[in-house]
Amino acid sequence: MPKRPTFSRRLATAATWPFGLALTSWTYMWRTTPMHRREEQGSAVRDAAPPLPEGVPRTELQPLEDGVGPLFHRTYRVRIRNTSISPEKLLGAIRSDLNQVAPTEFARFFKVQGDSGTMAIGDEYVVRMPGPWDGPVRVVAVTPSSFRFATLAGHLEAGQIEFRASEGDELGFEIESWARAGDRLSDLLYQRLRMAKEIQLHMWTSFLEQVVKLAGGRMSGRIEIVTRRVDNMAEHDG
Repeated sequence: MPKRPTFSRRLATAATWPFGLALTSWTYMWRTTPMHRREEQGSAVRDAAPPLPEGVPRTELQPLEDGVGPLFHRTYRVRIRNTSISPEKLLGAIRSDLNQVAPTEFARFFKVQGDSGTMAIGDEYVVRMPGPWDGPVRVVAVTPSSFRFATLAGHLEAGQIEFRASEGDELGFEIESWARAGDRLSDLLYQRLRMAKEIQLHMWTSFLEQVVKLAGGRMSGRIEIVTRRVDNMAEHDG
């Protein structure tokens, strides 16, 4: 069985919640990173999550069909100029230590299953954030230029998230997720109060900013965020 964080570690993390929430709110209010946000109506067919590869352990997974409310298909995208690093080298560096690019003042990855310094299918992490936002995930796909997580039981969301780099005129990096709320409370926090939505956006755009720094380049243009919402999940669930 995966080794979950100890009670003492959970207690230490909980002690940082008030500070972390205050710092998150402060940095979110004062950040000046140029962004462009767009929301669109999606479809169950076009916005379906990729299938899980063969051989991925299914125990404790929290798939889309176990979620609540609409499906949100989100893409966070940045272009990086003035860098010579390859997509494969960049992803290798990120996989060796996710906290190099995580906004660790309010979100930190703890590896609870698998060898340190590497990433393989079946490895597990818990993302610790201010408040009760534990995010247990399992690695379900790894390529030289990408990796993908699936959520586990107890996560705020049900679904998958992929991180990938691409080469062209400029280096590209994307985070793409397919997720529904993990339960009715999470659905309330995301859709009605919008708290979880803004914390999530702040986390992943901050992640992209750190990726730009790790690549040794500069951000080209704005961070692009596209959200496609699928309200009718009957076709997907069927």
